[in-house]
Amino acid sequence: MKYTGSQVLEALKEVMHPEKNADLVSLNMIENIKIEGEKISFELIFPGANDPFVNSLKKACVQAIQKNLGDSVQIEGNIEHKFAVTKKEREVLPGVENIIAIASGKGGVGKSTIAVNTAVALAKLGYRVGLIDADIYGPSMPKMLGVESERPVVTKVDGTDMIIPVEKYGVKMLSIGFFINPDDALVWRGPMATNALKQLINQGDWGELDYMLIDLPPGTSDIHLTMVQEVPVTGAIIVSTPQDVALADVIKGISMFKGEGINVPVLGLIENMAWFTPEELPDNKYYIFGKGGCEALAKKYKLPLLQQIPIIQSIREDGDNGTPSAMDEVSSLGLVFNELSRNVVAEVARRNEEISPTKRVEIKNSSLFKEYKPNK
Repeated sequence: MKYTGSQVLEALKEVMHPEKNADLVSLNMIENIKIEGEKISFELIFPGANDPFVNSLKKACVQAIQKNLGDSVQIEGNIEHKFAVTKKEREVLPGVENIIAIASGKGGVGKSTIAVNTAVALAKLGYRVGLIDADIYGPSMPKMLGVESERPVVTKVDGTDMIIPVEKYGVKMLSIGFFINPDDALVWRGPMATNALKQLINQGDWGELDYMLIDLPPGTSDIHLTMVQEVPVTGAIIVSTPQDVALADVIKGISMFKGEGINVPVLGLIENMAWFTPEELPDNKYYIFGKGGCEALAKKYKLPLLQQIPIIQSIREDGDNGTPSAMDEVSSLGLVFNELSRNVVAEVARRNEEISPTKRVEIKNSSLFKEYKPNK
């Protein structure tokens, strides 16, 4: 039987791209159709540098061809895929001088609270600051900054739809929390979560910034890998509490950022909940979670201890009220976060003097991931 290119294209119109809500033909993803008797081959062109649906779409193409042209057609193994290499219309975050990842080995250590207050404290020092809430499954930034009711607007920049960040306390911020119902559970697979982060980075109209802080989810995940693939990260700051359980996970975070293939400098550690100080006894310190755990770990790995943050009730109250503690420059907490921000500025300056700029990570294979082999 003699087939035609038109028949092939008609069959492939049934194959929809899961994310783009359009068929492969409409998306201009089919090229170089070749027909040699019963054998049909073509190229599947994916825009960008990667696509998580390569294999599933190739299988769907085979099924569509066989369904419409018959089982005798030879298509299995004849579909090549390529990633279109096109010059980007605009550089990613072109006006951002320093990109800092705020990470933690585990949840519940106050990472987001530290990220918000550090951003506000940097803005109070006169720096231009941006903040991305990349904690996709637990976005808390809108509440902590008192902008839960805000909704970012979209504008055209050079013909491209761009999202204007919400600005509060001198900090430009975008969060997935702006685009979902706060009462709904976010049930997303990995590719959906990483694409949400890409959109916050690439479609945010950030303008000129001295510092961009990216608040990451706890642990080490594909969100972290997406970040280092999308932007050249100046350095990472890891937040922990003093107890051994938390510190064990900090070591994993250090290992990830400094590991082969990632090579993101760790700027230092922050010890949160270092001690408890009652408001009525401001000179007393009670080491509820242990004493000096982060300090010892910082010495072991030859990293700066950027700050120790005490447990004070007003930190929680300020976060719930949308008035970050760093706003009160004369309070004890305000002074702590002011000192932290100055330490961050100094450490970033030192890093930029001593180390060449970080490059975006190119993950070409699975060599970055160690295969788990259970003990026999």
